[in-house]
Amino acid sequence: MDQVAFNTRYQTYLTAIESYLQSLFMEQPHWVDLYESMRYSILAGGKRIRPVLTLEFAHLSGMDWHDAVPVACALELVHTYSLIHDDLPCMDDDDLRRGKPTNHKVYGETLAVLAGDALQPEAYRLILTAPKLTAEQKVHCAQILSKVSGADGMVAGQVIDTLHAPRTQEALAEVHHLKTGAMIAGACMLGVAAAGGSEKALLAAEEYGYQLGLAFQVRDDMLDVIGTEEFGKPIGSDQEEGKVTYVDLLGLNGCETMVRKTTDAAVQAVSTYDTDSFLTALAENLVHRSK
Repeated sequence: MDQVAFNTRYQTYLTAIESYLQSLFMEQPHWVDLYESMRYSILAGGKRIRPVLTLEFAHLSGMDWHDAVPVACALELVHTYSLIHDDLPCMDDDDLRRGKPTNHKVYGETLAVLAGDALQPEAYRLILTAPKLTAEQKVHCAQILSKVSGADGMVAGQVIDTLHAPRTQEALAEVHHLKTGAMIAGACMLGVAAAGGSEKALLAAEEYGYQLGLAFQVRDDMLDVIGTEEFGKPIGSDQEEGKVTYVDLLGLNGCETMVRKTTDAAVQAVSTYDTDSFLTALAENLVHRSK
């Protein structure tokens, strides 16, 4: 797939995702400050890689991808809650997210925590009320999301990362398998599950997601060293916090090699499904991303 065709499809997906997210939490109850805090973070921009992956895998599994938008955005709500909480003073204590003040800097710590709390159950509401999914598909999607984001997925990775100070490549790989990898793999699997796809397709989606997630994280570690303001958060924050990253363990050249290796593995995992190479193009674009 050439870059123009890739950009066109990505933008089509992105437009649908942003439109759906824009429609959420528009009511004006007397606790509207909660809704404002939630919307501040879910509408703060970003690449929306995870929901885009959900829509593409739904498409590849034979579904009209428009019908998978609620499921794609459900995972984005969970991802957003995790970012709000990650930025809190008790966690990473970050002032910027996507080039803007973090949620707790705008709304205070209490409301930031509660906004994150609210986004989690709201994600499952989106799945359970998705109009084009069968009851079985809704249950399957909810099971996937709970697994990749819960105590054996993203939260476990965050616990190891923040409380157990991983310092070896093996420990770091475990953190990012559970944290970044699980959510990206979950996004891919949700697309297949929403479409009622095969077990074989589900396994291919999972492998693609985990490999892509590792490539994404290693590139993120590189950008923390070589990035510019375009990166959207303070450069060198990992070093300031005393975190060991892939750059510390492998060096920049070693990281480049690892990004290439994991990207190739991701592409290979979906070689029989990626009929027009959108997934390949997405993986390749992430290799050289600057934000």
